[in-house]
Amino acid sequence: MQFPTINPVFLQIGPLAFRWYGLMYIIGFVAGYFIISAGALRRNIPLSRDDVADLIFSVALGIILGGRLGYLLFYNFSFYLEHPFKAMAIWEGGMSFHGGVSGAILAGWWYVRKKRLPFLLILDISAMAGPVGLFFGRIGNFINGELYGRSTRVPWGMVFPGGGATPRHPSQLYEAFLEGPLLLSILWLVSRKNPKNGVVFWSFIAGYGLFRSFVELFREPDAQIGLLFGSLSMGQILSLPMFILGVTMIVITTRNKV
Repeated sequence: MQFPTINPVFLQIGPLAFRWYGLMYIIGFVAGYFIISAGALRRNIPLSRDDVADLIFSVALGIILGGRLGYLLFYNFSFYLEHPFKAMAIWEGGMSFHGGVSGAILAGWWYVRKKRLPFLLILDISAMAGPVGLFFGRIGNFINGELYGRSTRVPWGMVFPGGGATPRHPSQLYEAFLEGPLLLSILWLVSRKNPKNGVVFWSFIAGYGLFRSFVELFREPDAQIGLLFGSLSMGQILSLPMFILGVTMIVITTRNKV
């Protein structure tokens, strides 16, 4: 199966080029605004529309800066050390989820502390927006033809530009489904049981860690890194601890009598 020819630029106005990848981020942030607004209303959290917009802006900034910094440090440090002016060329791709979620948590904590809001509750309702953003982000990766999978003989294998003539797993679509609709469904079911504050967030952390570690079995390792310790990708090394941490915190939080 041949990869569909998709122009990464969906709109060109003179020197300005608007890319699908950036549009996916915008859609994710807009969806996050409505999800967090609905969650705040349902949980009686005193967040006005302006508060939610400010929170989204802070988190978006944390995701972009943290995601880019994480990519520079974890995935291609030597390249950007030699080409420092390329460090913020986000439109060329190159974002790390692990750096992005760290940046989002720090930015959210700063905003929540300033507003004196319940941090764990904000984390819970914000976690519901995570899978939506991840879904659109992975679709953006697919449109860019990046982060494709390993060679395969499955009927739905695709020949990606830059991936040689061998059909490969469309691992971006695997991640889009697992980290998007499936993870969102799990979080929704967890939230329906009225869990203690923080359980939904830690379920998101554990779920992402599990699904990302699984998809890494089909995803082509980063060329500049390869496999570490013989069989683990960088994605697995960063994601497996997330799964362990998430499960541990779910157990601790659930058993806590406070």
